[in-house]
Amino acid sequence: MHLLKTTTHPSITADNPNQFTRLTGRAIVLKGEQILLMYTARYEDYSLPGGGVDDFETLEQGLIRELQEETGAQNIQVIGEFGLYEEYRPWYKDDYEVIHIKSYCYFCDIDDTLGQAQLEHYELQNGMQAKWVDIHKAIAHNERTLANSDKQGLSIIRETYLLKAIAQQL
Repeated sequence: MHLLKTTTHPSITADNPNQFTRLTGRAIVLKGEQILLMYTARYEDYSLPGGGVDDFETLEQGLIRELQEETGAQNIQVIGEFGLYEEYRPWYKDDYEVIHIKSYCYFCDIDDTLGQAQLEHYELQNGMQAKWVDIHKAIAHNERTLANSDKQGLSIIRETYLLKAIAQQL
């Protein structure tokens, strides 16, 4: 999969040996200019559905599981690669100082009707919910959050970049 972008948080020094890598799968599900996204009330942002790939899973298996859990998507088919976005961020637990996140993004098809999502406790607490949104409105929303909100999380930069890259291909 081709590399879209690599970012490093400004607080991180080059080649920090105390880091670990987390592989993630992120789904791009489109219906024209409508895109299936996760809205997170805590951070006031939109993001691609997806998340961490477990050790026993392939990237595609992890992506399908995460998409199904977060959105209730059914009959998921991975139809193509979009690209890899990697980032180095500070880690908040004692065991490591840096997390290297590799986000593998894939185009997917799903059934028109979403089933019941199975969100994790922290996702529920953060007010996450799946929404179909016009991609250009989602980009504008995230840009407003970047400019005006002190609640934003670290993922919004990645997500806004990815949404803009997807929109360029529409």
